[in-house]
Amino acid sequence: MDYRQLGASGLTVPVLSFGTATFGGGNDFFKAWGSTQTDEAARLVNLCLDAGVNLFDTADVYSDGLSEEILGKALQGLRDKVLISTKATFTFGEGPNNQGSSRFHLIRQCESSLKRLKTDYIDIYHMHGFDGVTPVEETLRALDDLVQSGKIRYIACSNFSGWHLMKSLAISEKYGWNRYVGHQVYYSLVNREYEWELMPLGIDQKVGGIIWSPLAAGRLGGKYRRNQPIPPDSRVAQGGSPVPAFAISDEVFYNIIDVLDELAEETGKTVAQISLNWLLQRPTVSTLVIGARNEEQLKQNLAAVGWNLTTEQVKRLDAASEVPTIYPYWHQRQNLTLNPLPKFY
Repeated sequence: MDYRQLGASGLTVPVLSFGTATFGGGNDFFKAWGSTQTDEAARLVNLCLDAGVNLFDTADVYSDGLSEEILGKALQGLRDKVLISTKATFTFGEGPNNQGSSRFHLIRQCESSLKRLKTDYIDIYHMHGFDGVTPVEETLRALDDLVQSGKIRYIACSNFSGWHLMKSLAISEKYGWNRYVGHQVYYSLVNREYEWELMPLGIDQKVGGIIWSPLAAGRLGGKYRRNQPIPPDSRVAQGGSPVPAFAISDEVFYNIIDVLDELAEETGKTVAQISLNWLLQRPTVSTLVIGARNEEQLKQNLAAVGWNLTTEQVKRLDAASEVPTIYPYWHQRQNLTLNPLPKFY
């Protein structure tokens, strides 16, 4: 396993981390992801640790807290060997303060997550989304207080726009509060919008990319082919995809699949392994959050490291997955001497 620094922090994380949204299956949406229970979760955790994967990612809303509970049980006796990442902000429970990034909601959710995870501290605590109602100062002060109290070690965000993140970083700097060191984002061969603004921001501000759904909700898992029906056992078919169908162009998607099949034949690697390896060669990427319903899926994904696609192979995937940008990015790209792209090669 390779390891990288998480943004501007001193925290070292593995390039592959394990996402536990498949733990629990507590409602219809997450049942489509998986229904892993404690015994199987413990086996998956041990497989990860054997491979050098020591970062485990979850969230309070995953199966209404059940994912955190199962992860906490699976990690019993291993706390000093692992890093735990969890999240808050989205709707949880009842009442008028059941969502958002207010001081009230964050402190309550953090303390509840600690109980479910059976731990005294959380290594990386994410704002699962941006709260445009609560003052940013309130959110960041509450997070800084949680760090000062020892309940969390580092703070990160997820699914922010560029201005959300930059405003937050500026306020942290203004008051000397802890700053976001990571940004958990959706980024895959299928959807590369992260490169337009969030990646340049991450480079400039040293915010590490923590990539969720790197296989585009299983679309890059190797089962999808042109002119063939969607696999009935997939998350997409079962209504559990966090990546909506409208976000993906079928023509671009199958062009990517065609190139992935060619590279699979050339390299002897699977479509999923190639898709993950491509991401690991992109700027700002600190870790990919991989999931697995079973041990075989996990072992396949773990084999995405220890080798690299050639530059020529990466360029072929770049060409197949390129799509037109939206304004103002197409305008900025008319003069790359003023607005240089991230260095991919």
